[in-house]
Amino acid sequence: MQQRPHYKFWPKRLPHSLTAAATTLWDNLETSARRFPDKAALVFFGTPITYREAVRIAERLAARLHALGVQKGDRVVLDMQNCPQLVIAHFAILRANAVVVPVNPMNRAEELKHYITDPGTKVAITTSDLAPELARASDTLPPQDRLSHIIATHFTDTFDPDAPHRDVMPDAWRDWLLTRHALPALAGGSVMLWSDAIDNELPVPALTAVPSDLAILPYTSGTTGLPKGCMHPHSSIMHNAMASSIWGNGTAESVVLLVAPMFHVTGMVSVMHSQIYSGATLIVMPRWDRDLAGRLISRWRVTAWTNIPTMVIDLLASPNFEQFDLSTLLHIGGGGAAMPQAVAQRLFEQFGLRYVEGYGLTETSAPSHSNPPDDPKQQCLGIPFMSCDARVVDPLTLEEMPVGEQGEIIMRGPMVFSGYWKRPDATEAAFVEFQGQRYFRSGDLGYVDEDGYFFLTDRLKRMINAAGFKVWPAEVEALMFKHPAIQEACVISTRDSYRGESVKAVVVLRPSHKGKVSEEEIIAWCRENMAVYKMPRVVQFVDALPKSGSGKVMWRMLQEAERD
Repeated sequence: MQQRPHYKFWPKRLPHSLTAAATTLWDNLETSARRFPDKAALVFFGTPITYREAVRIAERLAARLHALGVQKGDRVVLDMQNCPQLVIAHFAILRANAVVVPVNPMNRAEELKHYITDPGTKVAITTSDLAPELARASDTLPPQDRLSHIIATHFTDTFDPDAPHRDVMPDAWRDWLLTRHALPALAGGSVMLWSDAIDNELPVPALTAVPSDLAILPYTSGTTGLPKGCMHPHSSIMHNAMASSIWGNGTAESVVLLVAPMFHVTGMVSVMHSQIYSGATLIVMPRWDRDLAGRLISRWRVTAWTNIPTMVIDLLASPNFEQFDLSTLLHIGGGGAAMPQAVAQRLFEQFGLRYVEGYGLTETSAPSHSNPPDDPKQQCLGIPFMSCDARVVDPLTLEEMPVGEQGEIIMRGPMVFSGYWKRPDATEAAFVEFQGQRYFRSGDLGYVDEDGYFFLTDRLKRMINAAGFKVWPAEVEALMFKHPAIQEACVISTRDSYRGESVKAVVVLRPSHKGKVSEEEIIAWCRENMAVYKMPRVVQFVDALPKSGSGKVMWRMLQEAERD
């Protein structure tokens, strides 16, 4: 690894590899609380939560989970938009020696069933607005597969809506964030308020987890079938949390805007875990709003912001942009989509900021590649991250490709997951032996330039990248087949000037429904039955889908026709 060309551009202050701490992720929060007890760990609409308070609440919640029967290694669903309760619940699950199953809060009941049954979850922690959806998902399952307990929090449990110095929230969010939603009934189980769950004097279980124990089970979809759980021990997340912190010059004085969703590995690892490790302060946004982001960066003098490029584009386009002060930003970067060159140039010319793009997968606990902060290339994945060895190989022969020639990106290192939950077949298929070592197959095609920087060119798999959200056609198709009018559906990507890509469904209607169902009705049904980012924005009706001699739908033909 020492002779790889990208080491010429490696930050001179950093080693090429990193020894991850031989402790658990919980220890990071507890250590920061001992060092900085009265420092704000989290700020939500103007209300700070100190490191001491975060540990106290997390331990109370861990004690409650233990009393509800959560044992070492048990999986607990965490289904929330960004808020302090998500961070505290995440660490409480780890403190209970259990495993966090982060779930996209945009998922609907039909999708949520899989996140209950596949990991064998009995307890879920969520917000009161989402609790009915989780209860609906559980109630439709066989009794032995259902949730036993839901703990639900109101957003106002961690901020005072009447505080005089509260950060002004967007008007459109007021009902969502300020309403104390009624809690649902749970068939065969109980639903408990967050405030009641943490109000206890129960014993906290002994911390028996070790770095090799399973800590996080995020789900990722593949080209076929239902989403697969990616098994990450404490050690893989620890490595990238530490590496992300020092790569971005993180310190305990960093003030970080946390708007990247924490159900996803980027927000969870590169932002939340890395900054908790450093003892930084996280300014939490529940979801994206450009003017709120501008106000928060200005008021709290934010020094670092990891994002999706579409967020930066949106902020710069705000009619109120001149009112915002971005002068305190020292580090800005992200991934999920390429940053347009013109926008990156504006950031540099106006603010002296070099946008640092990175690349990673759920399987690699966020970054496997990142641009060096001092030498980034635009619209580039960067160089292999700390402790990571990455190559570009021929997908069939596994021969390493020459400079500039396309192949599949493979990588190995301590950030790579242990395998897919209960899927030894998929795990075996995801790894190859290259030069006597075990490498993970990314499924992405790219090339390496003469400097050792990696560039993405295409996807071996069928993923659609909608503004950084990964959409897997097989999953959307499986959901669409539940519509009574749909006989067949093939999901492909379509160009989108803002999102980069959007979802398009090519649909064959059942004879009984032809002429009776509109594109708008199909889209509306999809909006009700799947996460918004997955739903088709365009529906095209056809008489038949193109198929191969073996009867398989020729999706590539439809995709190429769409691109042309």
